[in-house]
Amino acid sequence: MRCAWGKTDTERRPSHHLIHHSMDVAAVFERLARLPVVVDRLRRAAGRDIAHEEVQWLAAFTFLHDIGKLSPRFQAKAWPKDEQRDLRGHLDEGWRWLSSAHGRPDAMGGRVHTLFAPLVRSRAGEAWLHALFAHHGRPTSATNEGRWPNLPFYDWRAQEAAMGEALGAWFPDAEWGDPAALRCPHLVHLFAGLLTLADWIGSDMVAFPHKLELDGASYAGRARRQAEAALRRFAITDVPWPDAAPSFHDLTGFAPRGIQALVGRLPVATSLAILEAETGSGKTEAALMHFARLRSAGRVDGLYFAVPTRAAASQLFARVGEAMRRIGGPEAILAVPGQLRAGESEGVRLPGYAVRWDDEKERWAAEHATRFLAAPVAVGTVDQVLMAGLRVKYAHLRGAALSRNLLVLDEVHASDAYMNTVARSVIGDHLALGGHALLMSATLGSAERARWLGRPEPNLDAAKATTYPALWSSDLPEPLHLPDEADRRREKRVRPRLVPTMAAAEAARIALDAARAGARVLVIRNTVAMAVETWRAIVEQDAALCLTVAGGPALHHARFAAEDRRALDRALEAVLGKGCAGAPVIAVGSQTLEQSLDIDADLLVTDLCPMDVLLQRIGRLHRHDRLRPDGFAEPVIHILCPEGGLGRLAQEKRFENGLGAWEKNGVLAGVYIDLRGLEATRRLAADDPVWTIPADNRALVEAATHPDALAATETEMGWQEYTAAVVMKAVAEVQHARMLVLDRSQPFPHAFPGSDELVQTRLGARGPLLTLPAGTIGPFGHPITTIAPPAHWCRMTEAQICWIVAETPVEVERHGDAMILRAGDWTFGYGREGLKRAS
Repeated sequence: MRCAWGKTDTERRPSHHLIHHSMDVAAVFERLARLPVVVDRLRRAAGRDIAHEEVQWLAAFTFLHDIGKLSPRFQAKAWPKDEQRDLRGHLDEGWRWLSSAHGRPDAMGGRVHTLFAPLVRSRAGEAWLHALFAHHGRPTSATNEGRWPNLPFYDWRAQEAAMGEALGAWFPDAEWGDPAALRCPHLVHLFAGLLTLADWIGSDMVAFPHKLELDGASYAGRARRQAEAALRRFAITDVPWPDAAPSFHDLTGFAPRGIQALVGRLPVATSLAILEAETGSGKTEAALMHFARLRSAGRVDGLYFAVPTRAAASQLFARVGEAMRRIGGPEAILAVPGQLRAGESEGVRLPGYAVRWDDEKERWAAEHATRFLAAPVAVGTVDQVLMAGLRVKYAHLRGAALSRNLLVLDEVHASDAYMNTVARSVIGDHLALGGHALLMSATLGSAERARWLGRPEPNLDAAKATTYPALWSSDLPEPLHLPDEADRRREKRVRPRLVPTMAAAEAARIALDAARAGARVLVIRNTVAMAVETWRAIVEQDAALCLTVAGGPALHHARFAAEDRRALDRALEAVLGKGCAGAPVIAVGSQTLEQSLDIDADLLVTDLCPMDVLLQRIGRLHRHDRLRPDGFAEPVIHILCPEGGLGRLAQEKRFENGLGAWEKNGVLAGVYIDLRGLEATRRLAADDPVWTIPADNRALVEAATHPDALAATETEMGWQEYTAAVVMKAVAEVQHARMLVLDRSQPFPHAFPGSDELVQTRLGARGPLLTLPAGTIGPFGHPITTIAPPAHWCRMTEAQICWIVAETPVEVERHGDAMILRAGDWTFGYGREGLKRAS
């Protein structure tokens, strides 16, 4: 008579008893539910304390997560081929078992009915059962038809009785009290996430060695010991942290200044804080101090630092890692898919999903994107957070892991209605569980800040008069602010100069004239195409003045392999970073230059862009104290504007170098679509000869983003028709986001969208991520592994893209330091200009 297996070995032979595996997962869940921070999150989710007996009940309920594996139709997957008939998945079979058990009072020796009694009394059983069978990452629909066959060599009823006996013996105290808490949606959603995390950990063969022969007497103790060891090994528990709360100096090596000192005045009980301060004011270190205070107070177990782009994450990762090393804290991981970096180590993927780290250690959370949020300290893109708030696979696991962390969301702004809607939903659920979040921005408008804090929107005059820099708190009616001018960061007086063209030749001329006069010049164009055209114009005239990488001129934008982006970042910091030599140079790029890079130019040349973005770019101008070349002692910004103004872009629904829009299927598409804010920004540059930064930041942002200011510009310019289309697009994005968010204040869902490709963290089509042949050497002389063409170059469906990525090898044809890449019907060129469509 065959026993029920729960796990198989590498040759698909039964190797671990189903009862053992069920106990492994239950033991991990039980241990997770006893972590102090998780205890607090469960309490907040239930609206009351959770007793020991109720934790036991949750663990016992977890024990049933793989009950469908009892089915002969599932067990046959590891039987001889001639016995494999009508095979079924264990989740569908779990629903069939429930249907059967409902009519059998003796199911599991009657223990299942005792266990389910609180669910019946609470009238919340359906939601809990859907959560139980969502442990593979997404809810499943109930499948009740059909009965399990009886076979002469496999008695599933006897195996079920053995499971019931183990359930009663190993969880004797399991009992749920007042069933009202079971109706709390937040509790069901949190349970689903913790169960998924427990199943992932409890399925690790190294942590839980397989044992097929049933050990009913002592296995529970063994599973609990192994669960304790697994959580230590995977850095869920016993994570290093200094005994005494670290000071700001401990973290950074210097004393706090300006806004960094404000964080020390923030109550640790604060759930949501918003830090507004100019670029370069030290917000990163302030966020790390906030984390250290919360971590030492036992309010959080970890940190996830979210930034807009992969390049920004790579830059910030090193700074956060250094701070953790200074205090002897946990090492940081880089939460960017495909980038296996943790602390000072790098990993290499091996067959079978294994990873080898160069120091031979193990970093469980760093090895799979789904587990990034379970790391003690992680730095990554905001997409990892947004996926916890969308109805996509493993959203519940991500949300449960995130609940233990301080979430720092950097570069919050008001320009993306879709992403902000998703972010507000996931952070709202995070805060509802007692989680903590810190939002940071140099340029957050009052309307968006009011939405985050749930407060009335101030009028334009009041918004302009609001203090800046400021630290807002959900617990305090007024912001914390710097006590006096003497404590403020050094101010700079920036002179904006409008240029009545966006031509590449004119941008190149301004940059070359300045560099030949000894200046270090930063040129930021709104699109990659214009950045490349400007760079070519400069190279043709004086390549020696260009940013140099591997002995040749280079430019900076998003269409480079990740390894080449890191080389470009290092080259930028070598010539424009703090303390570098002052030789003249021109660095040309796209929006990748405006965020998270600690670079300092003598002169800035930029396209017209929204004021909040422009202030980000100005943050790279005269950023540090240093000697400047003659003629560049004052910071000057040249703003390239469309010839003939913005009116024609509105009238013709025209797109020019990132400004305006085109119509696609009746909907506007573009980069900087709202021409009202662009016109307001242009006027501010024309009317004000000097901007004092940061003193003028608040007034500048409000004058170009506040609804009252935008409405006045719309009326004056006669842009009502165009603006209506812009507003309709924003409303559609918000509605689209609301359809896809996972709202944990609502009952547990019965299903997610059929394909994760339908749900995105950022609107717009997604392109493929192509894996290059091993040993491919990029244009800068080092190996590169992957490259991502823009979606609009790959006019294919998501399914076709997935097929190409999975099945089609990439062929590489060398041409000096450049190459031709072929994948299926796609052909691309790749070299010092980055990725481009082949002619």
